[in-house]
Amino acid sequence: MSEMRKGEISIGPEDPRQPEVRRLIALSDAYLEALYPPDSNHLVDVAALAAPGTVFLVARRDGEALGSIAFRLIAPGHAEMKRMFVRADARGQGLGRRLLEALEEAARSRQIARISLETGIRQPEAIGLYQAAGYRDCPPFDGYAPDPLSLFMTKRL
Repeated sequence: MSEMRKGEISIGPEDPRQPEVRRLIALSDAYLEALYPPDSNHLVDVAALAAPGTVFLVARRDGEALGSIAFRLIAPGHAEMKRMFVRADARGQGLGRRLLEALEEAARSRQIARISLETGIRQPEAIGLYQAAGYRDCPPFDGYAPDPLSLFMTKRL
């Protein structure tokens, strides 16, 4: 891998069990736990993020983890997006959009034709990003139950 210029963002697959990445996941947990009650939080743990059939991407600048996104297979050709998160001090720079694009590229390379997601209604920036990227409302999927605090979306790649 070539040396990164100072300030350049890299996004690539990583092991979610690394200490720095675990800290990023803990920030994501804390953020979501502040917004939603436990029954409306659909967090997956580090073990699930490291499982076969799951791709976990990390965005870094100068080696520092700034954000993450993952997908896990839920059916042949269909994946669920998980763990889209950008640290508060890295927001507003288009990093979420870049993470989403990298995730979709990784999915296409694995012949995944559809990505679905569950997000909370108290995250208008995330919802706006997903809508701008072509995600549309859909019914609950893969064992999710309807929840007044959840929004379900899907996109064909």
